[in-house]
Amino acid sequence: MANQSISNDFLRKHSMFGGFTDSELNIIQPLLETLEFAQNSKVLIQGEPNSRVYLIVSGVVKVTKHHLHNQNEEREITRLQAGDSFGEMELIDIQNCAATITCLSDVKTVSMSNYSLYKLSKIDLHIYAMLIMNLARDISRRLRATDSMLALVSK
Repeated sequence: MANQSISNDFLRKHSMFGGFTDSELNIIQPLLETLEFAQNSKVLIQGEPNSRVYLIVSGVVKVTKHHLHNQNEEREITRLQAGDSFGEMELIDIQNCAATITCLSDVKTVSMSNYSLYKLSKIDLHIYAMLIMNLARDISRRLRATDSMLALVSK
């Protein structure tokens, strides 16, 4: 379903859409879908395919990963809330999900599929490139934070 209920001002507050003008966001808006998930549902499952990036509009999710030595045990990595996103890695590297995303409440998201991202590249290459750069920056920030946490743990 095309997204008409999320304002450009809300989108612009998220780093994925940072730096875009209203006219550029108006080009992106028809490519977004509003998706809602019930509490306790799994949006993504580690090891399964994913072809979307999700921006949380409302609600809270937890991010879990299988324990390295025990695939039956999951460890909570973090919690995400309104304004946070997930699924970027799979959209960029086209691999299976790196983590499981479980809704801790009812969750409303705005989502863009891999196909919609491809369509954007055909509609406006400049907007597509900006969006990819914004996604890459988000992934890079997360990697830096993870590196910092690992450096503290390994001491």
